[in-house]
Amino acid sequence: MSQDAQRGMHGNVYRNPAPAGYGRPGPTSRSKSKIVAFLLAWFLGGFGAHKFYLDRVGQGILYLLFCWTFIPMIIAFIEGIVYLTMSEERFWEKYG
Repeated sequence: MSQDAQRGMHGNVYRNPAPAGYGRPGPTSRSKSKIVAFLLAWFLGGFGAHKFYLDRVGQGILYLLFCWTFIPMIIAFIEGIVYLTMSEERFWEKYG
């Protein structure tokens, strides 16, 4: 088969491009767990472990920079409660 025949009528070898959002978890695939986020917030929250887990790297770095003040620990304690009481759909919508 010639290259022109392989490329088809429009000159594109790849006739079926990947759908939008390819490579990301779909609406039925959940990559983050509320329980894990809660546990990280309560036990390692002062260091921002839960922020790194939830792909909030900038916030995690801030928690690390200010961990000596114990303020991130207090905030993480409250955030852990928020994660636990948040509905599953809202959590997955926000953190995926």
